[in-house]
Amino acid sequence: MRRRAVLATAAATLAAATCLTAAGPANAQTGGACSPSVAIERFSDVLDKTTYEGTFVGNFSGLAADRDGTLAAVSDRSVLFSLDGRTLQPRGALPLADENGAALDSEGLVVDRDGTYLVSSETEPSVRRHSRDGRILDRLPVPDALRVAPAGRAPVNGTFEGLTMTRDGRTLVAAMEYALAGDATGTVRFQTWRRTHGGDGFVTAAQYAYRTDPGLGVPEITATPDGRLLVLERGFTAGVGNTVRLYLADPRRGATDVSGIEHLTGQEGVRPVRKTLLADLADCPDLGATAKQPQPNPLLDNIEAMAVTGRSHGRLHVLLASDDNQNAVQTTRFYFLRVRL
Repeated sequence: MRRRAVLATAAATLAAATCLTAAGPANAQTGGACSPSVAIERFSDVLDKTTYEGTFVGNFSGLAADRDGTLAAVSDRSVLFSLDGRTLQPRGALPLADENGAALDSEGLVVDRDGTYLVSSETEPSVRRHSRDGRILDRLPVPDALRVAPAGRAPVNGTFEGLTMTRDGRTLVAAMEYALAGDATGTVRFQTWRRTHGGDGFVTAAQYAYRTDPGLGVPEITATPDGRLLVLERGFTAGVGNTVRLYLADPRRGATDVSGIEHLTGQEGVRPVRKTLLADLADCPDLGATAKQPQPNPLLDNIEAMAVTGRSHGRLHVLLASDDNQNAVQTTRFYFLRVRL
């Protein structure tokens, strides 16, 4: 597809998404500021510990605005849900599996320009393209070093958590959650793929270093309309609760391509991706939320999914969702934010 068509498709997708969650359900009181850049409008626990046609609704790890005004939400238990953009109620549940029919640890989600789904799994890790009915259409190449040990140097349960497509439709980006063995602690890699000319295939492209705050990993990334990235950083301390911070990052501003560097120890003269803190979500008003376990703010939970669902008055509408791990002391919660870049 020519660039003009790609941009038109991306713009149409975002325009359709502006209606998403416009009048969604809320447990919340009136929203308020988390920081000068971020405000929370409301939250919703409407899907917590619910089922849809016999399938548990929860374990959300990825969100994306779909072309028809619905929300696509992937769980790490290999289910792709379609959610109503206004009520959040499920409209469909599609099982996902690998080439042998085994369940995936699905973490990241992108709805591509043709409506197919790109889904990352941190089992291998992998990125697969699925049709609208769940069939596997393609599998993207992954650099050997990013594979889970012993095949590569990635830790178990610490690989492709975040997945996003730039708004021009040309570049796919996956974020490792934690550092590779041999890399400095807190230095995670963002892997990119470039779309092949005129097609729907992808080839590996640049890789960037991103440095998290101490003790945190990267559970999600999502592209902004201007080509930058929103990055979630998250950690958990028993007896204290979750730390969740939202950053704005821009790999285009002088970050080094580290795809050819075996070990990132901090001594190579590498320029990591620049980042700017937008908000620590512990600083948001709690809106009357309750937590089932200790939290620095009862609003917080295991936040793991994020999508830009629209924009108005110079601010992005950003939707977050937590992964309750099907755990009685965690909550499936949606957070409706307004973000000024």
